[in-house]
This record gives sequence, structure tokens and C-alpha cells, in this order.
Amino acid sequence: MGHRRAAIEGALAALHAGGAKVIRRSSFYETAPVGKTDQPSFLNIAVEVATDLEPHDLLALCLRIEDSFGRTRIERWGPRTLDIDLLLYDGRTVATLDLTIPHPRMMERRFVLEPLLEIAPDAALPDGRPLRSFLDGVAGQDVRRVG
Repeated sequence: MGHRRAAIEGALAALHAGGAKVIRRSSFYETAPVGKTDQPSFLNIAVEVATDLEPHDLLALCLRIEDSFGRTRIERWGPRTLDIDLLLYDGRTVATLDLTIPHPRMMERRFVLEPLLEIAPDAALPDGRPLRSFLDGVAGQDVRRVG
């Protein structure tokens, strides 16, 4: 919601200031909403960061950034000002109540896979399965590169 590109750019600056330096970033992708479809399209990117933060500390930084941009969690999959997901973390697996890495639904979402594969074409799950192999299963989802 709101000024989508400005929110994303601001979030990237806040990640950097918080100790997660952006190394690579994808193009912007406009995507149809998933889950709750009666809302405007989303703007997505994928980024790779270099950080000394542990996964839970990186999650805490992301949540603080979302909060600083006015993120409220009223409705699952509803409209939001900003949503930062941790997809992968250095080949590690994390499974706790508040964090699951790899992201448990990323293989079902073309709006995640396309930008991620743009910046990391050989990306794979910790078990070695290439993420590219999941694209055929999400072929019908509306995702388009917008710059």
C-alpha cells in the first residue's frame, strides 16, 4: 500500500543501517495477490544480503523495519505497507515457532521464485533441490517484471 517503491527503497536502506548489507537485488515485479485476491497487486523484489546477524536477529531487524513503515497485522494475506520475508540463510535450516527457513511456501509462489532466481539462478534448498525446478508448478501465477 502507499508509495510501494519508496517503501522498498527505504526498507533496503534500513536493512543496511541495521547490519544487513544488500549485495544483489532483483528487478521489481508486480504480482497478483495470493491468498486474499480482492486487493491491488503487490510489488516485490528479492535481495541477497551479507550480515553477521544470526537468523533470529535478522528476523527481528526485519520486523522492526516493517513496524517503522506502519505495518499492521490485521488480516492474513491482506494489504500491507511492507512485508519482508527471510527465504534462505546460508544453506541453513531453521525451524522454530517464530521462524522457518527455508521459507515454507516460497516453492509455491512464482512472485518469490522469479525475483530470487534473477539474482541467484542456481539457488537451491538446503537439501540440494534447485529452486528453478519449482517454476513449472507455479506457471499460472501472474508475475511481470516492471523494472
